[in-house]
Amino acid sequence: MLKPLIAVLALALTTPALAGTVHTAQGDIEVIPDKTTTAYLGLPFAAPPVGERRWKPPATPASWTGTRKADHFGADCQQNLTPGGLGPWTPEYLPTGPVSEDCLYLNVWTPKTADAKLPVLVWIHGGAFTGGSGAVPIYNGAALADKGIIVVTINYRLGVYGFLSHPDLMTESGVSGNYGLQDQIAALQWVHDNIAAFGGDSSRVTVAGQSAGAASVHALLASPKASGLFSQAIAQSGSSIGLRFADRSSADADGKALVTAAGVANLNDLRRLSPADLDTTVRKSGLAFRPIIDGNVLPGTTPINDVPIMTGMTANETSAQSFFQPDTLTPDSYRTMIAQTYGPLADQVLKVYPAGTTDTEARASRDDLARDQGLAAMAFWAGDRMQSSRQPIYAYLWTHIEPGPESARYRAFHSSEIPYVFGVLDTPGRPFTDTDRAISEQMMAIWVNWVANGNPNLWQPYATSAPTIAILDETVSSRPILLPEKLALFRAFFGRGR
Repeated sequence: MLKPLIAVLALALTTPALAGTVHTAQGDIEVIPDKTTTAYLGLPFAAPPVGERRWKPPATPASWTGTRKADHFGADCQQNLTPGGLGPWTPEYLPTGPVSEDCLYLNVWTPKTADAKLPVLVWIHGGAFTGGSGAVPIYNGAALADKGIIVVTINYRLGVYGFLSHPDLMTESGVSGNYGLQDQIAALQWVHDNIAAFGGDSSRVTVAGQSAGAASVHALLASPKASGLFSQAIAQSGSSIGLRFADRSSADADGKALVTAAGVANLNDLRRLSPADLDTTVRKSGLAFRPIIDGNVLPGTTPINDVPIMTGMTANETSAQSFFQPDTLTPDSYRTMIAQTYGPLADQVLKVYPAGTTDTEARASRDDLARDQGLAAMAFWAGDRMQSSRQPIYAYLWTHIEPGPESARYRAFHSSEIPYVFGVLDTPGRPFTDTDRAISEQMMAIWVNWVANGNPNLWQPYATSAPTIAILDETVSSRPILLPEKLALFRAFFGRGR
């Protein structure tokens, strides 16, 4: 069984609870402590980006008089909801609405008793930049806050609302696209300006995220607009994809194509479409809107904010694909796939990841190949970053299988580590055991120690001379990230520009 890091979690909580009212730049917030933590929900960090403010940078939120209650989440940002679940992602992984363009709110969890300067975790949700919310149940920050840190979750504009680029937008304000990234920066700025009122230390902010949230973290690392707003980072399931951003010219072309698809004359007419009509137009157009290299908010992919990073992935990142399309892989179709994907390297790949003689063996090799290619991509990213960075990188692989519907099918699926990190193992339909709860205590200890001290405390930093990675499961162990021959194979593959 695991031995939780009691010493790590026993951060000094010596001063009285925040009482009565919290004073922020916009106004006072009523304090309603609950058990061992206090939650402040639905706090506006920017003005509602509605009407003429659609596709404009976030503006300062309005002040209020009197005392504001913070007892419920704000709306999720505009998106299509699937609250009943989607493949391995049962309802607790997904937002439930309501949705609105008026969605730029954040949530703060603090210990009921708090030091004057607690470290802060700011969480950026995933969802492929088209979905998600800071109010998703698995992001509830109470259990982590109870360990002695402050937890903040945020919303940011999604899809066409967050990432439309168009030449007219550049004419208007000198920026085009990346409104969702600007929202994230505005939330970090709000934390910087206000978190002391909640007992937080604005000089000890860790920005963290998973999937699209991890890609966002990498964008923030490369954004001059985010400089000074965080001192550490966590990128979960995203460091091998953190550099895939389109350029503004292609994004502008998509923006002009959307105006045409909507049958309107110009950008102002597009602003006047209702969310329902705009969403329908986007869906029919087949266009996708994501962060871009815009020359301003994100001038490039080279990190300029040099901070310590903890990063990792799950062992079965791609297992959800079997939900979206039938898994009909056979040894013959596996060989065909390898030939099409790896070209002249196909024979080498098949020696290391053989097709076998049964469908089960072929699928096992495919899954091992997908995992190892992800690890190789992370290794190459880490090696590149260490060329210019003076800060440590700590890498991990999450291998534990979360119990629940079809766990044998999905195994350690994309985002399955999050309930353990946040300590929310109370979901109906998932028969968590004492072992799961012990693993969760260990995961919370690692994340809290990182936020508090910049060290996961259980393994050594990544080094190009002897690249090791932590395996997170019932125990925490270390091993080489990949065998040298596998790294050489993937280096040859990625060296072909793939």
